This record gives sequence, structure tokens and C-alpha cells, in this order.
Amino acid sequence: MDADACPAVIRDILYRAAERTRIEVILVANRWLQTPSSRFIRAMQVAGGPDVADDAIAERVAAGDLVVTQDIPLAARVLAKGAAALDPRGVPFSPDSIAQRLSIRDFMAELRGAGVQTGGPPSLHARDRQAFAARLDQWLARQR
Repeated sequence: MDADACPAVIRDILYRAAERTRIEVILVANRWLQTPSSRFIRAMQVAGGPDVADDAIAERVAAGDLVVTQDIPLAARVLAKGAAALDPRGVPFSPDSIAQRLSIRDFMAELRGAGVQTGGPPSLHARDRQAFAARLDQWLARQR
């Protein structure tokens, strides 16, 4: 999990899933994270700096893994390695949609660079948490 910007409620869903399914969850962040005491949950702290956590995830991910991230370029790297990527709102990244999502991301960055206020993402709602949990359960079911 790209834990630097992952909402706590999503981390909690992952913690419960790790215990229930006995599948390891690794949180990667450039800061210390407190995690529950569990043999299935591990935090990895990396150095600060742009994309350091993303690079650590991309280096370690393998085909069949699932990465939870809001970062579209990281999702593209994960997909290229044969892993799955899911955002905290429960929207899966796919090889079919990643190019379009990268393009929109780059366009929005250009607008911000030109001084246009684009706003941030909307708040995470209960329906987003439910969508995430449902997609996670679907992925976990396919792993069995």
C-alpha cells in the first residue's frame, strides 16, 4: 500500500482483511506509521523525497500483487509489472484506462502550472469505503 496519502479508514479495512485472510499487507511511507501488532501487517519507512515510496513499491511489486494507491503514475508502473492497482475509492486501475487517466492527470497538472485552480479530490464518503471494501473482497476471493 502506498500509505503516504491513504486515508486511515482504508488502512483499517486492509488491516481487517489481512487478519481475516492471512494475506500480508505492507504499508510503504516516507514517515513512521503505527500499525496494529500482527504478523500479517508490516510498515516500511523509506527516505523522504518525491517518488521514493513509489519507487520502493514499484521495485518490490510482483505479478499477482495488489497495490492500493491514489498515484496514477505508480498505478501504471504496477500494472506494467502484472500486478493489480486499486484506488482508495474502490476504482480499479486497468491497462485499458491507465493511459487516459495519465493524460487527464497531466492536463490537470498543466492547468495548475498555468495558475488555474483545479481543486482537490472530493472527500471520502461511506459509499467510497464500501466500494473499496467490495473491490478488495473481489480481489481476495480471486486469490483463493
